[in-house]
Amino acid sequence: MANKTIDHAFTAQSLTSAASDPTFAGALSFMRRRFTKDLTGADAVVWGIPFDAATSNRPGTRFGPQAIRRASAIFDNDPQYPFQRDLFAEMAVIDYGDCLLDYGNHQDTPAAIERQASAILDSGAFLLTLGGDHYVTWPLLKAHVDRHGPLALVQFDAHQDTWLDDERRIDHGSFVARAARAGLIDPDRSIQIGIRTHAPEDFGIHLLYGHQVEDMSATEIASTIITHTKGSPVYLTFDIDCLDPAFAPGTGTPVSGGPSSAKILSVLQRLKQLDVRGADVVEVSPPYDHADITAIAGATVAMYMLGLHAERRATAG
Repeated sequence: MANKTIDHAFTAQSLTSAASDPTFAGALSFMRRRFTKDLTGADAVVWGIPFDAATSNRPGTRFGPQAIRRASAIFDNDPQYPFQRDLFAEMAVIDYGDCLLDYGNHQDTPAAIERQASAILDSGAFLLTLGGDHYVTWPLLKAHVDRHGPLALVQFDAHQDTWLDDERRIDHGSFVARAARAGLIDPDRSIQIGIRTHAPEDFGIHLLYGHQVEDMSATEIASTIITHTKGSPVYLTFDIDCLDPAFAPGTGTPVSGGPSSAKILSVLQRLKQLDVRGADVVEVSPPYDHADITAIAGATVAMYMLGLHAERRATAG
């Protein structure tokens, strides 16, 4: 026990140190990363947005960041499958906590998210966001585009989120339409994977429907994503309802006929060529979860996103 520590989220002496907390104990941050508002030296920042006022069906995603952090404890101190490396040996990652929002003034939410995300991005760190419903991607895109310029959107989702609105609505089903109209994303290089619903407009974004994903191999899906984005800088957004409800029951608008978590994780593993500038995992709704099935899936997707960033950094370095 001499070399063991507890509550690594607060007691860590280095941003690149491994944790040794038992998986069932200790202060919970994302993968036991240090909880801090100090961005100094951080290569990547994990941040939560506990917001679900834009939900059209079942609420509860305001509890998503907490659930994902709790589930991530099982990944905290081993070489991370399938990356075969300690993700934190050379990549300094912090948990920045949550976005500060006023639950009684939702009209102020988008500006608050954009402002706080921009402050993190100004540090030069990669930002991984835990939602929250999918509306949060709208202000996140604005913050990332302000720093990186227009981006290709790679979206794993059961829904296109291209419903038209009046530009003032707080709605998780229209952020893609807004982003396309505002020039934040390049529709010709954007792609949506796992779609199992219809929307009145696709804005020219390439769609891989659920039945197509079912018939394709993980290698074929990844190749399609890489080919379609054409080397562009990418924003990667993952709505957990991309997965079939058998693998992600804890979400607000589940749609049957989706892929397994195993298949989509295999796709993510093969996306090392993507130039991902920012990412999020959204729509985890713990009130409808069972045995943390959805939270574990969300935490695993988030861990893969950090793994892809670590692999790209290692290759570039």
